[in-house]
Amino acid sequence: MNEERRQILDMLAQGKISPEDAERLLDKLGASEASGTRGSMPSTTEQPSKLKYLRVHVDSAEGDKVNVRVPLALIRTGIKLTAVLPDDVSEKLGKQGVDLSKLSELDSDELYEALRELQVDVDSGEGDIVRVFCE
Repeated sequence: MNEERRQILDMLAQGKISPEDAERLLDKLGASEASGTRGSMPSTTEQPSKLKYLRVHVDSAEGDKVNVRVPLALIRTGIKLTAVLPDDVSEKLGKQGVDLSKLSELDSDELYEALRELQVDVDSGEGDIVRVFCE
């Protein structure tokens, strides 16, 4: 069983998606496999439930695997904490080209919509595969 199918079945077993949603995702995955699309993760826009995690999935050509799930609640908390950064820290970050001043003004609904559309797929010429998405 490939990794994508196992992930869909894991989400179903954990109650994150309904049986109908799992069937739809498996059908879509089967269609993409039939058309020759290699290693693509299910699109985040097809997942009906509220987003809970930012996922980073890496399969290296050397066999190394990375699978990171960051709770979006942690990300939201981090964004809120940027509002209380000391001025000297904000200044030092600014000198490095990092401006966090607008993050605390970000509406959580806007953040969820932006993350719902987030999908980064990298297939390197050396066989490394990197996927970043929300679920």
